[in-house]
Amino acid sequence: MESVSYSLPLRNRFRGITVRQGLLVRGAVGWAEWSPFAEYTRPEIDFWWRATLEAAETGFPAPVRDRVPVNVTVPAVGPEVAHRIVVASGCRTAKVKVAEPGQGFADDLARVEAVRDALGPDGRIRVDANGAWDVDTALTHLARLSRFGLEYAEQPCAGVSELAKLRRRLASAGIDVLIAADESIRRSGDPERVVAEHAADIAVLKVQPLGGVRRCLELAERLGLPVVVSSALESSVGLAAGVALAAALPELPYACGLNTATMFTGDVTASSLVAVDGEIAVRPVVVDEAGDWRAPAEVTAAWRARLAPVMAGCASSGRD
Repeated sequence: MESVSYSLPLRNRFRGITVRQGLLVRGAVGWAEWSPFAEYTRPEIDFWWRATLEAAETGFPAPVRDRVPVNVTVPAVGPEVAHRIVVASGCRTAKVKVAEPGQGFADDLARVEAVRDALGPDGRIRVDANGAWDVDTALTHLARLSRFGLEYAEQPCAGVSELAKLRRRLASAGIDVLIAADESIRRSGDPERVVAEHAADIAVLKVQPLGGVRRCLELAERLGLPVVVSSALESSVGLAAGVALAAALPELPYACGLNTATMFTGDVTASSLVAVDGEIAVRPVVVDEAGDWRAPAEVTAAWRARLAPVMAGCASSGRD
């Protein structure tokens, strides 16, 4: 299969990076993406490759809807920038990053308040702490943030047991904030534990980390929780898999975190998968092979070298 690396600068620092890189792979069906973050290793990144193979060689299940509602993602920026991002997006739901290293809770409060002002009283706000808080801190912070009418809090604590404890304590305190599990599903190795311990109200599913659209559909059925489909900060090629999952789910009660192409200054296509009036159309993505998104040759070589043992391991286990 043909492969080439992309390099896309971010408008604002996100997850500690300013440039996102990944590998585009062309198979029998078309282009797919393999882009596990640098700190991820085997066997975790094998799941990302399975998702890539599905997109490149098999394609996606038939959709049951032709448009997918999405949120705007607000990085850990100042309140003025946060306000501008939300207004420019046209989305009625915003996911706000909180608990950023090097920032304090006052920064979170100011950011969420600015987002509420931008959305007005009817817009929906969700916050994402990426597991940074302990239970006591999460309880305190969510109690204060709840005045902004949170739709839910995504991964406020790192562990499943912590999420379960927090969820019970929120209920006991009369704080009406739902809990969504992200890392506890895609990185725990035991996603069903989230349900068994009553640790979350909502499941966040990401196609690459979980091994493909079909695997995500099977997991959603097993979990039996409402699903939010989110991106792994991919190019529009990778986002197309997330859109395909959201389009194929029998029910889609929440806006999805798939409008992240707007976080880059460019893309690998001339027609990015971005929201119009808060929705993304379900459509194929055509790679602009003449675009300036290609990473230097040494970056592509490094990505291919990283992928080689993954391909060999999957092939030897019969998972390719």
